[in-house]
Amino acid sequence: MARAQMTKHRGFPGRLAGTDFQFTLRRSNPKGVTPIVARERFADRRPADKRADAGFMAALWEHFGEEVFERGNLDAGRISWLFGREVIAVEDPFDPASYQALLRIDLNRARASFPDIFGGEGSA
Repeated sequence: MARAQMTKHRGFPGRLAGTDFQFTLRRSNPKGVTPIVARERFADRRPADKRADAGFMAALWEHFGEEVFERGNLDAGRISWLFGREVIAVEDPFDPASYQALLRIDLNRARASFPDIFGGEGSA
């Protein structure tokens, strides 16, 4: 079985500095593409998890801004914590198990959830 092609986002941080929170993949998964799923973020999440969400959102904003981007080597688990809220699908139908899936930041939701990144007010 041939591996799915995966765009590598050069210059994107591989993980949250000083932690094991992964942001990117080194290579495509030989067992198949891990699907993106919207994960619920509860208010009682650990502070480290909240920092990882904020760090990933900051990296997305710095790397892509308001532009549409391909999922590529971005970690599905990390995207899933933001998916359906701050990061949204551009395509309809959306293939959650594709390295070529197109996404973008929903700037209004991202500003509300991560005001420190965007210089506004809101809540995480």
